[in-house]
Amino acid sequence: MNPTWNQQLIKKENKTIVLQLIIQQAPISRADIAIKSGLNKGTVSTLVAELIDEQLILETGPGVSSGGRRPVMLVFNENAGCTIGIDLGVNYILGILTDLQGNIIEKNRHNFIPQSIEQTLQQIHNDIRDLMAKAPHTPYGIIGIGIGAPGIVDNNSSVVLAPNLGWKNSSIKEEIEEIFQIPVVIENEANAGAYGEKKFGLGTNVDNLVYISTGIGIGTGIIMHEKLYRGATGFSGEFGHMTINMNGETCRCGNTGCWELYASEQYVIQKALKLQLVTCENASIEQIIELAQNGNEHAIDLLQKTAVHLGIGIVNIVHALNPQKIIVGNRLSGAKSWMEKTVQEYVKNHAMTSHQSEVKVQFSDPSFPATALGVAAFSVEQFLNRSLEKINPNT
Repeated sequence: MNPTWNQQLIKKENKTIVLQLIIQQAPISRADIAIKSGLNKGTVSTLVAELIDEQLILETGPGVSSGGRRPVMLVFNENAGCTIGIDLGVNYILGILTDLQGNIIEKNRHNFIPQSIEQTLQQIHNDIRDLMAKAPHTPYGIIGIGIGAPGIVDNNSSVVLAPNLGWKNSSIKEEIEEIFQIPVVIENEANAGAYGEKKFGLGTNVDNLVYISTGIGIGTGIIMHEKLYRGATGFSGEFGHMTINMNGETCRCGNTGCWELYASEQYVIQKALKLQLVTCENASIEQIIELAQNGNEHAIDLLQKTAVHLGIGIVNIVHALNPQKIIVGNRLSGAKSWMEKTVQEYVKNHAMTSHQSEVKVQFSDPSFPATALGVAAFSVEQFLNRSLEKINPNT
């Protein structure tokens, strides 16, 4: 290996270690960084000085002394830049503007049923411009845009297949990057939701979880040993298309009896229309939840039957992956009051006893933007990685 390249690689690794310690354990002193990282004090001081010059970290007030002079503490500069996270649903678009620690600065949402990919892209562009206009002044400005899309997304951020959107082999990353001249990352919305829950939501205290995104379809994101599990080709987590009814209806994916046909927002709306609980003009999960809130027994019964169907798939996931926590998010999480207990009881009654001892099933807060936060976090990580690559091996 080229000695200069080797030196540069080592320095990047050391600088990454220092920055991650500051992000995760701030406020922290230079001395504590040296102890926790195993790096010598001189190396730590040099790397800290660079990170301060780059405005990625800040010196704050003195810490507690164990004897002698009180140490200067270091914190991550969460206000060094902003990022945009977009949750692209089948019937809505939600956008957030955050700082580098995931604190939400601005948020917008539109219920939206697109007629074409061009119409969808135009709405995404409008939302991005709106959020950019509201961004505060920061040293690095908007450092990235993350978009969570339903369907299969490959390692190059191309949407390979999104049946519920009618998309196939759609590469929107390059188009958005060209328009805004900002790095873009596209991720499967359930993967992003799992990551958002792990970093900021109900999953912060567990190492292994499954996030179930219950929208028009069902997607799942898997966190194993604190990391997003993508599978051999990056397409893991398509539990929405596992068969739970061999003689069932045909799914848009081409399979028969898919889980999402019986446990999704789409299922609830279709059944509500057949029961004449709603009309085509006002058919939405919000309308059905409102009926349940007003004591409509048919609406409550529909939500509880859907919860049983949801439980069937969750039991399969529990048996397959043995997670510590399963988080139900997205649209059906708004029906928590009528669904969560039914799902929990179904899992308790049907999952193997050996798999029940650790797993906990919870519905997320419907207002928590897990997917948007997840893709925003991916953008921040890519920005920090790019920043750490711009190093001088001779310093």
